[in-house]
Amino acid sequence: MRSSLAALLLGTAASLAVILPQARAGQVPGLAASPDIPVSHRDRFYTSDQFSNTVSVIDPADNKLLGVIRLGDQTPGNLSPLYRGQLLVHGMGFSPDHKTLLSVSIGSNSVTFIDTATNAVKHTTYVGRSPHEAFFTPDGREVWVSVRGENYIAVLDAATYAEKSRITVPNGPGMVIFSPDGIYAYVVSSFTPETVVVSTADHAVVGHVKQDSPFSPDVAATPDGRQVWLTLKDIGRTMVFDAKPPFAVLKTIDTGPITNHVNIVRNAHGQFAYVTVGGLNVVKVFDTASFAQVAEIPTGALPHGLWPSGDGTRIYVGLENADAVAAIDTLTNTVTATIPIGQAPQGVAYVPDAVPEGPGTENLQPLGVAANAAHLTLGSAVAKADTQVSLFDQGLVQVLQAAVTGLKPKQPYVLALADDAKGTGALQPLASFMTNPAGAAIVNAVGPIRQIVTGDGGVAKRYLVIAPAEGGKPGAPIQLQQ
Repeated sequence: MRSSLAALLLGTAASLAVILPQARAGQVPGLAASPDIPVSHRDRFYTSDQFSNTVSVIDPADNKLLGVIRLGDQTPGNLSPLYRGQLLVHGMGFSPDHKTLLSVSIGSNSVTFIDTATNAVKHTTYVGRSPHEAFFTPDGREVWVSVRGENYIAVLDAATYAEKSRITVPNGPGMVIFSPDGIYAYVVSSFTPETVVVSTADHAVVGHVKQDSPFSPDVAATPDGRQVWLTLKDIGRTMVFDAKPPFAVLKTIDTGPITNHVNIVRNAHGQFAYVTVGGLNVVKVFDTASFAQVAEIPTGALPHGLWPSGDGTRIYVGLENADAVAAIDTLTNTVTATIPIGQAPQGVAYVPDAVPEGPGTENLQPLGVAANAAHLTLGSAVAKADTQVSLFDQGLVQVLQAAVTGLKPKQPYVLALADDAKGTGALQPLASFMTNPAGAAIVNAVGPIRQIVTGDGGVAKRYLVIAPAEGGKPGAPIQLQQ
């Protein structure tokens, strides 16, 4: 009787194992064999906020902004020759023990080490021109910084924070990420159409992968150690190559204009690559086994960086032109929360168990004026898509950022002010730009622009337009302020 019951129970368990989806452990940047870490109040999600020069700190257990770590001032205060804060806070990484957050500032050429438990700055290391991203080696002993304005990786000692060596790579390294086992480092380029693979142990280049274009801002390695995914922002594609020698290209996918960051999620349904497509305001999801697109998730304005929770049940996305974070349920691929943060989030990081005890709110400040922003849309029947414009309040002035889409590729255009809503009459240029091969561009300007385009404070209202540049002058506008 007992043997029959045992056989029945074993048979039932085997049947359930076939019917139920198998749970997947291990999230990036760790190994697939590592245990998942359920979402809790000990976790933190961080964003690097480029125009407020802050790091926003979110408790993912209730999707609440706790405050910001202020690393620098806003414009025009940061233009002083005596300015000592960080400028253009942009990249992000974290240590394997989850005790240290890295924040990279492009404008001040710096890497800031932050204690995750107290939100206190431990040290700031200054490196070469325009660093973009930084990450710890899996053993936690070194920090590799992609110095995008030059041609090398700066290797920092994680204990002393000092630069100890440099690794020469193709010009313009955009990001470095490591294989989960720590054997390889994968370095994409933002200026040269080549990714290189570096041996972590001896810093030697051991592999080369041809990029379809020169501009790759982001790269992710799958926790199973099989694939590396990289994005190509200028042509709107995502490439996948084998994580092992000879590092052969496995797939190229047309993902859309302003394809920006990629990251990997493992959950009960399998392993997936999530890709932000800023020109479409969506995140696209791909099965890493078949490379088939399985979902497209509307997120809000200009999705940029993204990182999964420690158990893969969520992925958090910074919305660059919305000053917000979108929380996505990865089992249903739906946005479940939108959280206001600092200005223009770029790189992000989800750090499980970042705060071992206590509220973890020390050294945090409120958003202040960084919470104020205005959002506009430019569009027309002529252009294929709309352009979204954000005006990030700096106090006296605003930083304008336009996520331009729907234009002809590789053509000169002008962002300008017009006297009326139809764009007729003389135009006052604000910024000239060239579209990329996908017909898109990110365009910036600084000034008291919000007052002008909204007519606040008795100022005569004017209208933002985009016009082709003809003979060095603006032609007839093709996108108008809506």
